[in-house]
Amino acid sequence: MNRGEKIVVSPYVSIVIPTYNRLLYLTELMECLSRQTFQSFEIIIVNDCGEKVDIVKELYPQLLITIIEMDTNVKHVHARNVGVAHANGDYIMLIDDDDLIVSTHLKTMLEVISEYDLIYSDVEIVNYEWIHQVRVPKARFLFAYELDLKGMRTFSTFIPSGCLYRKEIHDQIGGFDADMHHYWDWDFFLRVSEKFRVNRVPVAGVLYDFSDSHGNQSKNVDSMQGYLKKLSEKHNLGELPTKNFFTLLDEPGVKKRKAGTKQVWDGTPFRTRATNRTHL
Repeated sequence: MNRGEKIVVSPYVSIVIPTYNRLLYLTELMECLSRQTFQSFEIIIVNDCGEKVDIVKELYPQLLITIIEMDTNVKHVHARNVGVAHANGDYIMLIDDDDLIVSTHLKTMLEVISEYDLIYSDVEIVNYEWIHQVRVPKARFLFAYELDLKGMRTFSTFIPSGCLYRKEIHDQIGGFDADMHHYWDWDFFLRVSEKFRVNRVPVAGVLYDFSDSHGNQSKNVDSMQGYLKKLSEKHNLGELPTKNFFTLLDEPGVKKRKAGTKQVWDGTPFRTRATNRTHL
């Protein structure tokens, strides 16, 4: 074995990250991954025909990073399928390029996964502002709800960022549905939960970016209605509400599922090695 060669031990995780013109966000995510207390993983970044992101390898040479360059913009769902197809791990962890995880997240999830096929954690939903090339939290709140498979057919509390699952799941159900530009994650959860063991981990180990200035797609209700109808028809869900996300959280059926969780992030921003590089 050559000096400096990475030793891979089981379980081995493939972290799949689609990205498109969010290089500084992506470097913050690399910073999070460099701090993980569990380090047996590879990172597969699928650059969806956006600006080059090769600098992350220079900034974080200790991470095992593979960058897949798409020739055309195939959108985020198909990009995830490409990433999964290149994964070498027994387990897949999904995460968006603008989301973050605490340093103990992978370790926590791997301690639970042995009894299940897919697990997901609670999250903190964060509204950030950029200050000197660093995202600083302006507001944050816990998103933690009991796992209720019947309730998940009305309102999904599954956040795919940070979820961990066995790669072999795709052998039975196929890839993510690229026709579901919105609600691909809800669709994936419903398909998985029909055949596999799923569970929630009551630890808020994921920091989900829902910033005012960020243009989060899930805030645009009008653009999502057609996909919600398609999801309902696919899974025979009946009529589903198309209200604003935060309005839905006030629905009695959703509030009834609200649960306690372990909050682990102290609110400290993730200052990356890319900070102060003017070309980023």
